[in-house]
Amino acid sequence: MELTLIGYGKMGLSVHDAALKRHHQITGKFDTKSTPHNSSLQNTVCIDFTNAQAFRANYKLIAEQCKAAVIGTTGWEEIREEVFDYFGKHQKTLIYSSNFSIGANIYFKIINLASKLLAGFEGYDPYILEMHHREKKDQPSGTAKALADILQKTFNKQVQPSSVRSGWIKGVHEVSYESMIDKISIRHEAYTRDGFAVGAILAAEWTGNVNGIWNFQDLLATKFQELLK
Repeated sequence: MELTLIGYGKMGLSVHDAALKRHHQITGKFDTKSTPHNSSLQNTVCIDFTNAQAFRANYKLIAEQCKAAVIGTTGWEEIREEVFDYFGKHQKTLIYSSNFSIGANIYFKIINLASKLLAGFEGYDPYILEMHHREKKDQPSGTAKALADILQKTFNKQVQPSSVRSGWIKGVHEVSYESMIDKISIRHEAYTRDGFAVGAILAAEWTGNVNGIWNFQDLLATKFQELLK
């Protein structure tokens, strides 16, 4: 499979390495300071790990020129419907996620189950703590926002994540449920960027089998159902 990497920082390098290990070809690489050009995007699956500003500037070109796209950039929620409509207009497959780590997506499932159980009993008050390296721009993280959505649906209340930006933390998310008598804490910690990269490559491989707009979590749901039988 031919891939174009849009965003070639630390995350882009990890995606590059993961792609080569799975015997894919990298035909184009762009950092956030360079603008992708049409000839390098055509007939490739584009993987975007840039930033919200760069993605806003590039998503129309990606939808017009790429065969399909995997978007790991976060912070563009306010234009989500606009992006989805544009990809739909051009009949291109888009797989997006706030977190492509397989472990993190299993974590989402665990939090969803725990929240449903604990919301059924009085006295548990949920909260979210997320920690990332000092260079991460969006705050709270896209993953923390996804966790907040789960808590809002199950507890019927808004939970604002608490954020820490310091040093070189790869990514920590912790959901806790506190009561007068006990506390349950469930934590996911990323040691490296490799988990996100491997998930993004899996998503790129799946673009050949699906059409339309997909959240990576929804694509994983079938696999999870098979494992839980």
